[in-house]
Amino acid sequence: MTVTTTSSETPASSETAASSETAASADATAELAGVATPAPRPRSRRRRRWFAIAAVVVVVGAGVGVWIANPFASTGHAATGAVDSADPTSLATVTQQSLSSQTEVPGTLGYAGSYSVVVPASSGASPSSGQLSGGGQPSEGGASSGTFTALPAAGQVVSQGQSLYSVSLSPVVLLYGATPASRGLSEGMTGTDVAQLNADLVALGDATSAQLDPKSDYFSWATEVGVEKLQAALGVTQTGTLDLGQAVFLPTAAKITTVNATLGGPAQPGGPVLQASYTTRQVVADIETTQQSDVAVGDQVTITLPGTQTTPGTVTSIGTIASSATGGSSGSGSGSSTMASGSGSSPAGGSGGTPTLAVDITPTDPAATGGLDQAPVEVTITTASVTNALVVPVTALVAQASGGYAVEVAGAAGARNLVPVTLGIFDDADGLVQVHGSGLSAGQRVVVPSQL
Repeated sequence: MTVTTTSSETPASSETAASSETAASADATAELAGVATPAPRPRSRRRRRWFAIAAVVVVVGAGVGVWIANPFASTGHAATGAVDSADPTSLATVTQQSLSSQTEVPGTLGYAGSYSVVVPASSGASPSSGQLSGGGQPSEGGASSGTFTALPAAGQVVSQGQSLYSVSLSPVVLLYGATPASRGLSEGMTGTDVAQLNADLVALGDATSAQLDPKSDYFSWATEVGVEKLQAALGVTQTGTLDLGQAVFLPTAAKITTVNATLGGPAQPGGPVLQASYTTRQVVADIETTQQSDVAVGDQVTITLPGTQTTPGTVTSIGTIASSATGGSSGSGSGSSTMASGSGSSPAGGSGGTPTLAVDITPTDPAATGGLDQAPVEVTITTASVTNALVVPVTALVAQASGGYAVEVAGAAGARNLVPVTLGIFDDADGLVQVHGSGLSAGQRVVVPSQL
């Protein structure tokens, strides 16, 4: 780098002149090192990296000019630059194009939600039938127990109306609902658990909406008839009442992830049976808390799958509880009494104590994600977009001593022109930035560091 100064002294002594020039150079260097103008609000660690590698800096102020000597000695090609005593430079073209501000974060592809299904505790015999819930046998304290006689396989999907597992040859049916089973249901009872039973009976075709209001929270004679039809389909005694333990309420179909119980083993009240998730495909990504303002629900993303295939998606929720450990919180998932309240897992987690938030992403085409579970992926989140923007590489930005930024434009015959610019959005993935500057136009050439 060449430092040009002016002096009214005559060179009486070569040593004195050299000393003065050395002092002026040191002052200019010190001034250059102290003018780190803050960048606009950083959007990601990648952006900070782009600023860190911006090697071309021009400082104008205090009567001292510091610049790269003759940076345009060769202008035949963009890859060709001049090399002086400091850093080599080259040229880049100002373009007019669409630009998206993007943030890249790691994620994990899997299924939404996570639940632990347990054997419900009951109070013994059913008052209407004399049978024990879930086909169990009485145990000390009046609770039911039995033997697991049927269990699903890991990876199996169980839907509403199907048997989730069996205890002592009695199937436990899966029904949909957010309210857990906590009591036996019979005619005359009311409550949210009755309302979801009525809705399920209509959805399964065991009653019509004309016979049974699916929004009603009253256990009517029509409910009793519907329960009898459900019991007939399951091959159990048609009592018209739903005993505690005969059904498990989950919010949606269950994809079995782990089976905890053992076929032939005891079904003890409160004991674990299996772990399940929703069947909805989901990506969970972690963002640093400093990036929270950069990401919003509804943002479009690109998911890079194992094997480098890509598929689009949408941010559906952002966690509110920061985590610094592997497995952060997620905004999805809800539980019932037969399952521990779950959430989409966040395997990326924070490292080194850096607080992170979990972001849930729904793929636009779930089938395009394949069948992988807990697979690492890369997520590129688009936070803003513009069209017809003037765009330069981030490394073309020049910090000015008076504040703000400029770009150094190459003119004819090696002329240089420092043009102040204001900054728009950043494309962190490609290292580009939108700029506005008087006299700046597409097709002009700007100075950037050479890529050696």
